[in-house]
Amino acid sequence: MATLRGMTWDHVRGYAPLEAAAGKFGETRPDFEIVWDRRSLKDFGDYPVDELARQYDIIMIDHPHVGISSGQNVLVPLDDRIPAAYLQDQEINSAGPSHQSYKWEGRQWALAVDAAAQVAAYRPDLLSEREVPRTWQQVRELARSRPGAVGWPLCPTDAMCSFLSLCAGSDPAFFDERVGIDPAVGEAAVALIFELLPHLHPTSLDFNPIGMYDRMAAGNDIAYVPCAFGYTNYARRGFAPKRLRFADIPATSLEPRGSLLGGVGMAISAYSPHIQLAVEFAMFVASGDAQRTLYVENGGQPGHAGAWRDAAANETCGGFFADTTRTMEFSYVRPRNPAFPSFQEQAGALLHEALRKRSGGEAVAASGVVRAMNLLYRECLAAQSAFR
Repeated sequence: MATLRGMTWDHVRGYAPLEAAAGKFGETRPDFEIVWDRRSLKDFGDYPVDELARQYDIIMIDHPHVGISSGQNVLVPLDDRIPAAYLQDQEINSAGPSHQSYKWEGRQWALAVDAAAQVAAYRPDLLSEREVPRTWQQVRELARSRPGAVGWPLCPTDAMCSFLSLCAGSDPAFFDERVGIDPAVGEAAVALIFELLPHLHPTSLDFNPIGMYDRMAAGNDIAYVPCAFGYTNYARRGFAPKRLRFADIPATSLEPRGSLLGGVGMAISAYSPHIQLAVEFAMFVASGDAQRTLYVENGGQPGHAGAWRDAAANETCGGFFADTTRTMEFSYVRPRNPAFPSFQEQAGALLHEALRKRSGGEAVAASGVVRAMNLLYRECLAAQSAFR
């Protein structure tokens, strides 16, 4: 029997649908099994893919890693192994730009089995649908009128993700991969977070989305979150003490544009002794039928748009897909050059430190934060150039 090792992330959305898919796939392939290991949510975004590729056959990755991983030759280019018609179907039926986000320099490095973007969340028993902010100005008004009722996950990783969403919502071309962030756009984004910070729930700087949703579902203090990666799990009956609903991200224009694209791609290690078997499993998991049924039914958040349009999937997930589709369609794909993953991690720590200082009453200028980010980005670029 062939035993494949897979690495996913440690949340029911990350492991339960994959374990279920492995069991189902194994019904027709008794010569096959996958053993899934899990890493933390932070490690999912930060841990080097090249190290994982030497230990695992199948790796769940974040799309900004495709640039550096392709240059290291540690992943299998799937267009060499998967029929063109299948990949074309994946592109046509992609939830937003999820499928495209794993394409780099003309090659497909992963299949988008999971899709996410930063969206809004609310407690329908604490905030009616008509009260849900549709613009950032309405977020300001809600936060000021109900201090602490607005939570915003602003731990280092998610502070940076929200900053990027705000920038992209203002100007999709805000990031120049030669020099970094447009100063005016970046300063406005930091200034908005600074402005809202005194009115937010006091745990905001400590939480990632999972922690914020757990707190939101367990108590009655947080009614609304304007910007965090969506999780269908919290919109499902019985998952948490109180059921959440999700909505489009607040807009800076007529459409909810610029939300940072997240999600997970299934990649295959170039070191695997079972590449073809791993590819067949990936194709099974990413297929429209599996995504719409088995994947959703086991806590997953599919990357195939057929599931997002499916009435039964929406019923299971409290209308999550229908309620956030526009945000997904207009989401922002981060740069995928080799310098960006390191920059994003370090810039998140830099921004979070500025938010901590600001929260503590220190005078911190938005312009200084963005200047420091751009200096950091150029250092990351230089380091990658020296390495290569």
